[in-house]
Amino acid sequence: MAARILVADDDPHITRLVRSYLEQAGFQVLTAGDGEQALHIIRHDRPDLLVLDVMMPRRDGFELVRLLRADAALAGIPILMLTARVEDADKLRGLDLGADDYLTKPFNPQEVVARARALLRRASGALRPSPIIEIRGLRMDVEQRQVSVAGRSVELTPTEFDLLRALMQHPNRAFTRGELIDAALGYVYEGFERTIDSHVKNLRKKIEPDPANPIYIETVFGVGYRLRE
Repeated sequence: MAARILVADDDPHITRLVRSYLEQAGFQVLTAGDGEQALHIIRHDRPDLLVLDVMMPRRDGFELVRLLRADAALAGIPILMLTARVEDADKLRGLDLGADDYLTKPFNPQEVVARARALLRRASGALRPSPIIEIRGLRMDVEQRQVSVAGRSVELTPTEFDLLRALMQHPNRAFTRGELIDAALGYVYEGFERTIDSHVKNLRKKIEPDPANPIYIETVFGVGYRLRE
């Protein structure tokens, strides 16, 4: 069955354009013109992927991401954000809240299709070279896409999961930000590599006993990150 994608944007032209390209790529597409309508569709239809505009009436994209990542039943849905804001702080805000990826307007609709395919592939568990990885109480079931710390289940977004997977599969290796993006996501983020810092910060909040003094994901100054075995 074709994956269902919700495209939420208050610009009808953008909605029609993105919908057309996604449907040509074989996806089922739902649409919403504002955040409240999008939230209703998400809760009722449970789409496989969300493409959310940041600036929407009746709940903006940031608020939707925050609400969804706080809801255990919806937290695993991958989210691609569309934003007309070019400031790094605005992009990082979406990532900090738990979005998986973003594109700035204007964008090539074929890029939306490519990003959607990549996010869905990762969310389905297509990237899984080994079934179980366990390091000092941090346990990952790659096939089930489940993570636990000291027996406590942890809910991760698709991007967070794949970043942690890359680190756990290569313990003690110091990754540059670019290498980590490539190893985990398989494609280059739009914009600057520092976006990876937001995902690492979110990961630390979820898996570290004290995120300010991490025992798993270490910062390698001047390089990037590593997971200490």
